[in-house]
Amino acid sequence: MYMKKLFLLISFFSIVANAQTARGVKIGYIDMEYILEKVPDYADAMNQLEQKAQKWKQEIEIKRNEITALKDNLKTERVLLTKELIEEREEEIAYLDKELLDYQEKRFGPKGDLIIQKSVLVKPIQDQIFTIIQDVAEQRKYDFVFDRASDLTMLFADKKHNISDFVVRKLTSAQKREEMSKKQLKALEAKEALEESVADNPAVEERQRILDEKKAAREKVIAERQKAIEDKKAAAAEKRKKLIEERDAKKNGTVIEKESTEEINDLFPEDTEKKEETNKNKETTGEKKLTPEETRQKAIDDRNKKIEERKKALEEKKKKIAEEREAAKKAKEQKTETEKKE
Repeated sequence: MYMKKLFLLISFFSIVANAQTARGVKIGYIDMEYILEKVPDYADAMNQLEQKAQKWKQEIEIKRNEITALKDNLKTERVLLTKELIEEREEEIAYLDKELLDYQEKRFGPKGDLIIQKSVLVKPIQDQIFTIIQDVAEQRKYDFVFDRASDLTMLFADKKHNISDFVVRKLTSAQKREEMSKKQLKALEAKEALEESVADNPAVEERQRILDEKKAAREKVIAERQKAIEDKKAAAAEKRKKLIEERDAKKNGTVIEKESTEEINDLFPEDTEKKEETNKNKETTGEKKLTPEETRQKAIDDRNKKIEERKKALEEKKKKIAEEREAAKKAKEQKTETEKKE
């Protein structure tokens, strides 16, 4: 095998050397295994073949277990059997062993059913791939196209010479063409022509790569902005929910959190200033400093007290106005009666 590969390499380099004397040589390569993995028909064919192989393996295992059982029985009953019966059973076991080996060879041998059926299933796909490779080689003017998965050892191969993906696209488009309309075929041909021109021109390919990178960067920025907007909306919704809960808690007489207290402070800034001034005076005089909870409760009590005082003052004012109106009314009535008497 090694000598065969060495001979192929020497032959290849001699051909390339002869061709280079006339003009530049253009070489490409494919990876047949990679291409076949991308072809749906090949995967389906391999699945069918694998199912058959599993069935054959099960049949072989059943026969092997039967032979093993016969051997175990003979070993157990040997002392009870005559020489003729022992020979007869041994011949039967030997026959079954040979039959099993023949069956294994028939199914999995070098010329067995597995190899034959694999060739039958895969050959149409391979023929289609080879046809596409020839078309690609003619279009791109390749002098040689090698298979990296073959016996020819490729010590190094630049990825830019790998046309496997291009062959896969051609193969896929060929399968789609059968189901396309004329308009769709025309659009597909224009797209393929553009891809071929990009692949044949390194400068165009580089520009396309830069454009693709810029597009990806733009899409990333847009996605980040969208995420930031969504996060902001979520934070605002959470804040609204928290404020509603705090208002409900205030109505129900439960503990008011810091944010709710800050809202109250905003509504009554003069009270906040007085509270801070009171705290400062207490700190100066050495009085005991209140805890945050006590401070909040005191602020609430002071505000409630102030509200009650305001309500009381308002009621008194209303009462006084009512009394003044009543007194004015009586004075007016008395004046009217006096005038009538006169």
